[in-house]
Amino acid sequence: MTSSELWTRETADRYDAEETEMSSAAVLGPTLDFLAGLAGNGRALEFAIGTGRVGVPLRERGVPVAGIELSEDMAAVLRRKIDADALPVTIGDMATTRVPGEFTLVYLVYNTISNLLTQDEQVECFRNAARHLAPGGRFVIELGVPPLRFLPPGQVAVPFDVSERHLGFDTFDLAEQLLVSHHFTREDGDGAAEVRYRRGSSRHRYAWPAELDLMARIAGLERERRVADWDGTPFTEHATKHVSVWRKPD
Repeated sequence: MTSSELWTRETADRYDAEETEMSSAAVLGPTLDFLAGLAGNGRALEFAIGTGRVGVPLRERGVPVAGIELSEDMAAVLRRKIDADALPVTIGDMATTRVPGEFTLVYLVYNTISNLLTQDEQVECFRNAARHLAPGGRFVIELGVPPLRFLPPGQVAVPFDVSERHLGFDTFDLAEQLLVSHHFTREDGDGAAEVRYRRGSSRHRYAWPAELDLMARIAGLERERRVADWDGTPFTEHATKHVSVWRKPD
């Protein structure tokens, strides 16, 4: 049993429309270049593949891709884009679910490891990645750096998006290392003057880069590289996210 929240059909059906920027060539191009380079001539496995934002175009580049996805509704949206023979998806959680064969690349994008709400489950996710990797294979995670520097004493919320159509902010439980992302999204009604806002939220467990390195060591993986984005910008104390690569020893 996983602590991850299950994405509903309603969320799955509107996911792609709300993530058009993340699906743009400017975002996907460097992501696909990075992942395809690590996959080489081998197979790739995406944990929490969702609607296939990354997995489908990576497969179209010629990389054999398989996926694990907890939400059947998210997987159903992916299946509208590509058939199961071209990109098989196993329904299950990324901490324990196994799929056949070995892979040269296992990857998790867009903060998805934070959907596992306990440290133990995140450790098991690393172990599950290691079980699927061939010797010399890589495990890649894209994850935001917790923005705790923006929390002055007494403040518990940090905004991450303030735009015309969306207001987003995170609230933090520092003792439990948990955050809740809150979203207020504008939805125009039928009338020209009618404006409505849809409220949503999701829970996440944030983890520091060094904590992930320790999880990797527990799973028998060695850190190979850490950069600030898919373009390879050096990771510094000012980075707001990181892309980290761990290698399974030969």
